[in-house]
Amino acid sequence: MTSKTVGLLLIVAISGWSASRSEAKISILESGKITTVKPADATPNNAKSIPNHLFHADPKDPSNQFERDQLLVANPPPGFPAASAGLGYQVIEQSQMEGLGLTVAVVKIPRGKTVPQAVQELSRRFPGALVDANHTFETQARGTHARGAMGWRNAKASCGRGVRLGMIDSGVDGNHAALKGQNVRFRSFHSKGQKPGPRVHGTAVASMLVGKPRWGGLLPGAELFAASMFETKKNGKKAGTGRGLLKSLNWLAKSKVHAVNLSVAGTDNKVLRFAFDKAQKRGVVLVAAAGNWGRSDKPAYPAAYKHVVAVTAVNAKKLIYSHANSGKYIDFAAPGVRIFTAIPGGTKVMSGTSFASPYIAALLASEIAYKGRRKTSTLRSALQRKSVDLGKKGRDDVFGYGFVGIQPKCR
Repeated sequence: MTSKTVGLLLIVAISGWSASRSEAKISILESGKITTVKPADATPNNAKSIPNHLFHADPKDPSNQFERDQLLVANPPPGFPAASAGLGYQVIEQSQMEGLGLTVAVVKIPRGKTVPQAVQELSRRFPGALVDANHTFETQARGTHARGAMGWRNAKASCGRGVRLGMIDSGVDGNHAALKGQNVRFRSFHSKGQKPGPRVHGTAVASMLVGKPRWGGLLPGAELFAASMFETKKNGKKAGTGRGLLKSLNWLAKSKVHAVNLSVAGTDNKVLRFAFDKAQKRGVVLVAAAGNWGRSDKPAYPAAYKHVVAVTAVNAKKLIYSHANSGKYIDFAAPGVRIFTAIPGGTKVMSGTSFASPYIAALLASEIAYKGRRKTSTLRSALQRKSVDLGKKGRDDVFGYGFVGIQPKCR
């Protein structure tokens, strides 16, 4: 896992909000230069309208990972493109997401405006819309193949027939020996004018989910709908954007998949949170990697959203992965250290919470397909009863409810 380069940082130099506007200063680090400004509306009450995550100064903090010239706007009002244009904004793209029941616009902010300033301005001008940064996300990667890590025999080629798995990740090499001939439908949701994203991480996760039996695929007979939220910028930078995540989620919701695996992590985002709530209400079961930041103070999203099942990684001795996040949002643990996977052009042994979540996604997808269980809370409770407690007695912030070693059902 590599951290994304941040094009914009906010350094808030405030010793407590004062009644005097002259004491409120925001320093902006952009292109290596620091500029201090005094926003005209930098008072305590007005400051609350800017999302807290846009005030962090740490460049490694996921809250600071966003496209520096773009915003996401959910459910913009009629006439939004023209009205926002009058303020200097440009709607790059506006999408009707039927699978989620919402409309999302990607908006380019005027030159000279920072993302927090733009979020504040549009939030005030269009109070009925949800406005946030276009945050970027990272794949969560840091042996033996997936089934071998559990001590399971290779599955039959038909295992998982009738299961529809979803996956939001990077690109997938469908011509790799592990996946060629498998039932994989792939779509890339990169922005117009940008190139598709990388294919290493997505190929690895796809091979775990539906790879051929000798590659240890968990459900080799299942149908996989693989969506890439990543793109390659003209400067060579690779990023998984909130826009790409939304479009991927919408496609999978419309495709009626039984469960979605998300081996990606980033910060909280109110537009994405709204979309994930809509997806859950429409019966989409979501499973996500717990995050590889090694932190207890910074939850990884989407794993930390209420209706998402969060999975952490353990090694062969069932000890926690050294870089795994911890927190109250952790639900379950599964193998994720030194997993043998397919990558374009060959193979690689990989570690991370990215490689733990596919176990739970495959298991829940088979439960839904064969038993009809669809409610996330019901599925979570069923897994809780079958989990092996690790760490402190009962649920804890490191292992959640414990280790899940149940095999996905086959047909």
